[in-house]
Amino acid sequence: MALNLAKITLSTFHSRDTSIKPGFPYGSQKIRGVNLGGWLVLEPWITPSIFDNTGDTRVVDEYTFGQYVNPSTAISVLQNHWNTWITEEDFARMAEAGLNHIRLPIGYWAFDVSSGEPYHQGQLPYLQKAVTWAGKYGLKVIVDLHGAPGSQNGFDNSGQRLSYPRWQSNPNNVARTLTIMSTLANMFKSQTNIVTAIAALNEPAGFDSDVLPVTRQYWHDSYERIRYPSGDNQESNLIQVIHDAFQDLSQWNGFEAAPNFQGVVMDTHVYQMFSNNRVAQTREQHIASACSQRSRLASYTTLWTVVGEWTTGSTDCAKYLNGRGSGSRYDGSYPGSKFIGSCVGLTGNAGSFSSTYKTFMRQYYEAQVKNVRKLSIILG
Repeated sequence: MALNLAKITLSTFHSRDTSIKPGFPYGSQKIRGVNLGGWLVLEPWITPSIFDNTGDTRVVDEYTFGQYVNPSTAISVLQNHWNTWITEEDFARMAEAGLNHIRLPIGYWAFDVSSGEPYHQGQLPYLQKAVTWAGKYGLKVIVDLHGAPGSQNGFDNSGQRLSYPRWQSNPNNVARTLTIMSTLANMFKSQTNIVTAIAALNEPAGFDSDVLPVTRQYWHDSYERIRYPSGDNQESNLIQVIHDAFQDLSQWNGFEAAPNFQGVVMDTHVYQMFSNNRVAQTREQHIASACSQRSRLASYTTLWTVVGEWTTGSTDCAKYLNGRGSGSRYDGSYPGSKFIGSCVGLTGNAGSFSSTYKTFMRQYYEAQVKNVRKLSIILG
């Protein structure tokens, strides 16, 4: 079963009165879910073999995969990957494990490829299969737009690794993204019993000053397309998921608040390894930091809040986690980092993990999950 268990979807929903009738009783039932990462959007750290097998170090994301790999070879590799990475059996096992939600990343290129963009299409039939399988096994789906034209963050998981995002710099990029929101909302407006939410854009780089204002306006504009897909006053039961854009949640106080907005979820992602200071923390400090998330989440009450990504990993040792060829901060191979420790035994086959490391990961998991469950909000 090829599930991306490194980024497990947790949901923490603040209860509030609302006129929307979503396809899942948020606020009264707990959500337990998983990200199906690396399936319909390639990510080097999730499927490093796809990138290694190209024999070309220029291939660092799905954009360069389409750019440098022979088209017939690329299409064959993608189709095999789509057919085998996630199957109906995985959906059955997810349901059997007690999960009730999946977050399904997909890139803009599945819907729209413009001249000069080297992406290969063919993902949409698998999106439809996923929704069918989810319905069969009683799972709910959050469709997540993981990559936008020009890249909203410059990360390889947006489809194109760049030194600086370009999505915000061209109004046509934003317009194309909004068109995809309309497409998705119309695809699933009659299936909200399965597809309960659309995540309008994953991780826009709000730490770049020119990205944040475009993002804030995009959240408003995409809300209209998700909640009113017919373009009139007929309201959908689809929920809009927005991301905190790497800003403190307090920066979003009052944003898209009721009663003018209904059915909006704030998504925040929790990782403790993407800076030199974070990755240098002791295991005890990582657990303490996880416990501190309780007060951070409890202090934000404007919107329902979902922890859309988190992990039991405390280092950046996973192969290509920082990008293909970028190295690791933990072992000092990442530019500008200093050696903290060896990555041996901290990534790869779990059979190589020590009992001490496994105990820490269990404790780290419990700190993240149990501590937040003490809140008066629903946690998956």
